Amino acid sequence: MKYLSFFKTFAALFAMTSSFLFAQENESVMVVEAYSGKILIANNAAAKRPVASLNKIATAAVAVDWATATGTDIGTVTITAPQTVSLVGGPNPTNLQPGDQLTLRDALYSAMLGSDNLAALTIADHIGREILSRRGGSGDPVAAFVGEMNKLGKALGMSQTRFANPHGLERPGNKAFSTAADIARLSVYAMKRNALNFIVRQKERQISLITPAGKRNFRIKNTNELIGEPGILGLKTGTTSAAGPCVSVCMDREPIVRKKADGTKGATPRRIIAVVLNNPNRFDRARGLIQKGWEIYDPWLESGAPIQDRRSEILDLPAPK
Repeated sequence: MKYLSFFKTFAALFAMTSSFLFAQENESVMVVEAYSGKILIANNAAAKRPVASLNKIATAAVAVDWATATGTDIGTVTITAPQTVSLVGGPNPTNLQPGDQLTLRDALYSAMLGSDNLAALTIADHIGREILSRRGGSGDPVAAFVGEMNKLGKALGMSQTRFANPHGLERPGNKAFSTAADIARLSVYAMKRNALNFIVRQKERQISLITPAGKRNFRIKNTNELIGEPGILGLKTGTTSAAGPCVSVCMDREPIVRKKADGTKGATPRRIIAVVLNNPNRFDRARGLIQKGWEIYDPWLESGAPIQDRRSEILDLPAPK
């Protein structure tokens, strides 16, 4: 009947309008070009809020930096799930149990693609123990690892961020928070790590566990629905009741090649990071923000990349060693 069709159309329009209003009032957004730091779009970007599993970007960055600093091969070093994984809830795509073993690389795949909280804790426990051992100290290895996450955040200028654990689950009294602007800073840094850049762009990956019953293989699928679209390199999704649906997305375009005054050619690389916090349509929102970001960035670059107020137009992106 015509009136049923009318009501269906009205309901659809109402849902779209409600989603738009929700996004405007409740979300936080930051879109930045990663090489120049040019802020393209920002909305509530400095608002402190939970960020769920976007927290794992810092976990993975610390893990890769540790492996690089110590000369550790993430593909061969084996880590063991501690007893404390039994206390962690949320995604556990491999049914990881205390005592199970896997490589650090496979743990990173499970944590970053499958948002595996237990794998994130296992990474933190192993590297935290190594850090304490090398420093001749003792204590909680996970706390030592989280301390490194917060040191990284400070070095990156993430002044409105505090990490409380390696997985991002909210706990009573943990007082963890970040902002869209700070997650953008972290994402820019993480995507400069070749190992992470490769890991997060995979649509799926087979990993292995060594368990008391023998070797078991699992195929981990990426939770990022934008993976596979042209130029999308991935990064991370996250969802909790407190944080809402979140995503940080990285997209590259071909460098712009220009002739210099001396006759040589120079290439300007192009990369956009889009962070969306607390939006039920995070993937569509991120897709639209990236498109709009390019529409702003390319003309700005073509006009000579003018800057009138650096503090408001450029996101500070420290590059700690």
